[in-house]
Amino acid sequence: MNKPLLLVITGVSGPNRKRLAEHFDVLYVPDAADRPAAIAERGPAVKAVLTIGVIGLTAAEMDAMPALELVCAMGAGYELIDLAHARQRGIAVANGSGTNDDSVADHAMGLLLAAVRGIPQNDRACRDGVWRDQVALRPQVARRRLGIVGLGTIGLKIARRAAAFDMTIGYHNRSPREGAPAGYTYFDSVLAMAGWTDFLVVATPGGPATKHLVDAEVLQALGPLGFLVNVGRGSVVDTEALASALREGRIAGAGLDVYESEPNPPKALIGLDNVVLTPHIAGWSPEANDASLKRFIDNALGHFAGRGVVSPVP
Repeated sequence: MNKPLLLVITGVSGPNRKRLAEHFDVLYVPDAADRPAAIAERGPAVKAVLTIGVIGLTAAEMDAMPALELVCAMGAGYELIDLAHARQRGIAVANGSGTNDDSVADHAMGLLLAAVRGIPQNDRACRDGVWRDQVALRPQVARRRLGIVGLGTIGLKIARRAAAFDMTIGYHNRSPREGAPAGYTYFDSVLAMAGWTDFLVVATPGGPATKHLVDAEVLQALGPLGFLVNVGRGSVVDTEALASALREGRIAGAGLDVYESEPNPPKALIGLDNVVLTPHIAGWSPEANDASLKRFIDNALGHFAGRGVVSPVP
């Protein structure tokens, strides 16, 4: 029996490509520059596409694949997949929701600790022979206020980790989360929460609805003792406004894993010593990558067997 042709347009390790090849005829095209030619040549036979939220899949690309039945995103994000067009075409869309939540939540707390406690700066100072009486005291994380933008599954896991630091939790969603733990304070705007919190953590999806949700006004409200962490999407934070606030001391610091410019580095932030940067790896760990690949396989096999996908995009 012929295997369905799977177009993979995101990076996948060699061992994981072998796992995919057990079930699919794999067309591996991780370089965006090579994608148009690959789709032009073999698009008519493609049955499924594996992508990620920040790569997505356009309507034109879908239309170049008339046999396409399924689009899956690794991880939770799917903001650049043209959902409306996929639904118009009858194409199933699924994601990897829940497969990398622990990894992202761990990383968010790591960025928060690194930014607040000045760990990268103190590492450099120690290597340069500078001892503790010559460096500035850094605030503690324990018993502070944490405001989470997006109390989804990842945001909730960040909150649970913060609870171990005896932190008070606030959150902003479009509406209060049903079943949110007792004691969590709901804010109907990010601006209001920024004025209340010490640490603002972004864990919300990208897309037009959240673009620049954290802007100059929100950063001003966060204040000169406040810290920002972003493990959601780069588009949620206005990069130029953040760079200005960091340069001028209108917020104390930031820890970022995602950027508007990615995969290019955020030039406006590179020279600042009060920001900790990582290259969009919060959701990457051996455990998370294995779970994400398994979820894709489960989604695809379920679809092609007629059972439906495991985690459809809502």
